Amino acid sequence: MRLSTKGRYAVMAMTDLAGRQDADDSVRAVSLADIAARQQISLSYLEQLFARLRRRGLVKSVRGPGGGYRLATTAHDTCIADIVLAVDEPLRATRCGKLAGKGCMMGGERCMTHDLWEEMGRQLHNYLASVSLADVLAGKLRPDVSEAA
Repeated sequence: MRLSTKGRYAVMAMTDLAGRQDADDSVRAVSLADIAARQQISLSYLEQLFARLRRRGLVKSVRGPGGGYRLATTAHDTCIADIVLAVDEPLRATRCGKLAGKGCMMGGERCMTHDLWEEMGRQLHNYLASVSLADVLAGKLRPDVSEAA
Protein backbone atom coordinates (compact mmCIF):
# COMPACT_ATOMS: atom_id res chain seq x y z
CA MET A 1 0.00 0.00 0.00
CA ARG A 2 1.16 3.50 -0.77
CA LEU A 3 0.22 6.80 0.73
CA SER A 4 0.22 9.09 -2.29
CA THR A 5 2.12 12.33 -2.64
CA LYS A 6 -1.22 14.17 -2.38
CA GLY A 7 -1.87 12.75 1.07
CA ARG A 8 1.67 13.25 2.34
CA TYR A 9 1.92 16.82 1.06
CA ALA A 10 -1.53 17.73 2.41
CA VAL A 11 -0.54 16.48 5.87
CA MET A 12 2.77 18.37 5.69
CA ALA A 13 1.02 21.59 4.65
CA MET A 14 -1.75 21.26 7.23
CA THR A 15 0.81 20.61 9.97
CA ASP A 16 2.72 23.71 8.86
CA LEU A 17 -0.51 25.73 8.91
CA ALA A 18 -1.45 24.45 12.37
CA GLY A 19 2.03 25.21 13.69
CA ARG A 20 1.94 28.77 12.41
CA GLN A 21 -1.42 29.42 14.00
CA ASP A 22 -0.33 27.93 17.31
CA ALA A 23 3.01 29.75 17.28
CA ASP A 24 1.33 33.12 16.72
CA ASP A 25 -1.54 32.23 19.06
CA SER A 26 -3.83 34.09 16.70
CA VAL A 27 -6.23 33.53 13.85
CA ARG A 28 -3.92 35.12 11.28
CA ALA A 29 -4.20 33.53 7.87
CA VAL A 30 -1.15 31.81 6.39
CA SER A 31 -0.39 32.18 2.68
CA LEU A 32 0.11 29.13 0.53
CA ALA A 33 3.26 30.74 -0.89
CA ASP A 34 4.78 30.74 2.61
CA ILE A 35 3.80 27.11 3.20
CA ALA A 36 5.12 26.14 -0.24
CA ALA A 37 8.49 27.76 0.49
CA ARG A 38 8.86 26.23 3.95
CA GLN A 39 7.76 22.73 2.92
CA GLN A 40 9.37 22.81 -0.54
CA ILE A 41 6.11 21.94 -2.29
CA SER A 42 4.96 23.46 -5.59
CA LEU A 43 2.57 26.37 -5.03
CA SER A 44 0.26 25.23 -7.84
CA TYR A 45 0.10 21.74 -6.31
CA LEU A 46 -0.75 23.23 -2.90
CA GLU A 47 -3.51 25.33 -4.48
CA GLN A 48 -5.11 22.15 -5.83
CA LEU A 49 -4.82 20.39 -2.47
CA PHE A 50 -6.20 23.33 -0.50
CA ALA A 51 -9.18 23.61 -2.83
CA ARG A 52 -10.06 20.04 -1.84
CA LEU A 53 -9.34 20.69 1.85
CA ARG A 54 -11.60 23.76 1.74
CA ARG A 55 -14.43 21.81 0.07
CA ARG A 56 -14.19 19.23 2.87
CA GLY A 57 -14.38 21.94 5.51
CA LEU A 58 -10.87 21.44 6.92
CA VAL A 59 -9.61 24.94 6.11
CA LYS A 60 -11.12 28.38 5.63
CA SER A 61 -9.84 30.87 3.11
CA VAL A 62 -9.33 34.53 3.99
CA ARG A 63 -9.38 37.12 1.21
CA GLY A 64 -7.63 40.44 0.95
CA PRO A 65 -4.33 41.77 2.28
CA GLY A 66 -2.89 39.30 4.73
CA GLY A 67 -5.16 36.64 3.26
CA GLY A 68 -4.48 32.96 3.06
CA TYR A 69 -5.80 29.95 4.94
CA ARG A 70 -6.69 29.03 8.49
CA LEU A 71 -7.72 25.76 10.05
CA ALA A 72 -11.51 25.41 10.15
CA THR A 73 -11.27 23.73 13.57
CA THR A 74 -8.52 23.36 16.13
CA ALA A 75 -5.42 21.26 15.56
CA HIS A 76 -6.72 18.93 18.29
CA ASP A 77 -9.93 18.36 16.35
CA THR A 78 -8.31 17.78 12.95
CA CYS A 79 -7.30 14.16 12.43
CA ILE A 80 -4.79 13.00 9.85
CA ALA A 81 -7.24 10.53 8.27
CA ASP A 82 -9.62 13.38 7.40
CA ILE A 83 -6.81 15.25 5.65
CA VAL A 84 -5.71 12.22 3.63
CA LEU A 85 -9.28 11.33 2.66
CA ALA A 86 -9.99 14.93 1.61
CA VAL A 87 -7.29 14.89 -1.07
CA ASP A 88 -7.00 11.23 -1.93
CA GLU A 89 -8.89 8.04 -2.49
CA PRO A 90 -9.52 5.95 0.61
CA LEU A 91 -6.44 3.99 1.66
CA ARG A 92 -6.80 0.53 0.20
CA ALA A 93 -4.30 -2.27 0.46
CA THR A 94 -6.21 -4.77 -1.68
CA ARG A 95 -6.02 -4.85 -5.44
CA CYS A 96 -9.72 -5.68 -5.72
CA GLY A 97 -12.12 -3.52 -7.66
CA LYS A 98 -14.15 -0.79 -6.04
CA LEU A 99 -17.45 -2.60 -6.66
CA ALA A 100 -18.72 -4.62 -3.72
CA GLY A 101 -18.26 -8.35 -4.16
CA LYS A 102 -15.70 -8.01 -6.94
CA GLY A 103 -12.43 -9.70 -6.16
CA CYS A 104 -9.04 -9.39 -7.76
CA MET A 105 -8.98 -12.86 -9.31
CA MET A 106 -9.98 -13.55 -12.92
CA GLY A 107 -13.44 -14.90 -12.08
CA GLY A 108 -14.14 -12.08 -9.63
CA GLU A 109 -13.21 -14.17 -6.59
CA ARG A 110 -11.19 -12.78 -3.74
CA CYS A 111 -7.56 -13.78 -3.43
CA MET A 112 -6.48 -15.83 -0.41
CA THR A 113 -4.83 -12.84 1.25
CA HIS A 114 -7.71 -10.40 0.71
CA ASP A 115 -8.78 -10.30 4.36
CA LEU A 116 -5.19 -9.70 5.49
CA TRP A 117 -4.77 -6.63 3.26
CA GLU A 118 -8.25 -5.34 3.97
CA GLU A 119 -7.65 -5.49 7.72
CA MET A 120 -4.27 -3.80 7.32
CA GLY A 121 -5.99 -0.94 5.49
CA ARG A 122 -8.56 -0.69 8.29
CA GLN A 123 -5.82 -0.60 10.93
CA LEU A 124 -3.95 2.12 9.04
CA HIS A 125 -7.12 4.19 8.73
CA ASN A 126 -7.89 3.73 12.44
CA TYR A 127 -4.37 4.81 13.35
CA LEU A 128 -4.51 7.93 11.17
CA ALA A 129 -7.95 8.73 12.59
CA SER A 130 -6.49 8.53 16.11
CA VAL A 131 -3.72 11.07 15.39
CA SER A 132 -4.47 14.79 15.33
CA LEU A 133 -2.46 17.67 13.92
CA ALA A 134 -1.79 18.68 17.53
CA ASP A 135 -0.26 15.23 18.18
CA VAL A 136 2.06 15.64 15.19
CA LEU A 137 3.10 19.13 16.30
CA ALA A 138 3.71 17.96 19.87
CA GLY A 139 5.81 14.99 18.70
CA LYS A 140 3.52 12.53 20.47
CA LEU A 141 4.13 9.90 17.81
CA ARG A 142 7.56 8.73 18.91
CA PRO A 143 7.53 5.78 21.30
CA ASP A 144 8.68 6.53 24.82
CA VAL A 145 12.13 4.97 25.24
CA SER A 146 11.23 3.68 28.72
CA GLU A 147 8.12 1.93 27.31
CA ALA A 148 10.05 0.30 24.45
CA ALA A 149 12.34 -1.62 26.78
